[in-house]
Amino acid sequence: MRSFFSPVGTDLTTDRLILRTWTLDEVDAVLKGARSARWAEDFPAEGDHVIVGLFSQYPAWLGEYGHRQIIERDSGLVVGSIGLFWPPGDGTLEIGYGVVASRRSRGYASEATRALTEFAFTAPGVHTVYANVELSNPPSIRVLEKAGFQRLSAEEDTARFCATAPYPTLP
Repeated sequence: MRSFFSPVGTDLTTDRLILRTWTLDEVDAVLKGARSARWAEDFPAEGDHVIVGLFSQYPAWLGEYGHRQIIERDSGLVVGSIGLFWPPGDGTLEIGYGVVASRRSRGYASEATRALTEFAFTAPGVHTVYANVELSNPPSIRVLEKAGFQRLSAEEDTARFCATAPYPTLP
């Protein structure tokens, strides 16, 4: 499995996933509690509702370097979301991700994290991508480790993981 992405328009494509920016219709559907035939049965998850609810407050999150849906290429279904909390502060961006329960343990979150992190380093001036993870969430810690992030620090219940440019791509 390659982690390298190839941009298609504003989409990022990996071996198994497409990371596509949210459309306003999709945002509206989540806000109204509507269902789409293009969503996995358990999408959107609670975290997706939270992020979508913040788009009006942070419109840059809907831009090229913002938040995206994680789409399973084989089925064409949205199975999660991932995003960069744009704009960067001093060349640093936070990343967040979530995959619905029905699609976990398939490596999708790590694959998406690696692709979006590689893409983040194409933005002018961005040199660090980080995530803060609760220590009580070992699966999320493993996602970051598999995506090539290094544990930088830990305070009480939270650890910070970082990836810095140049970020290695896998063969």
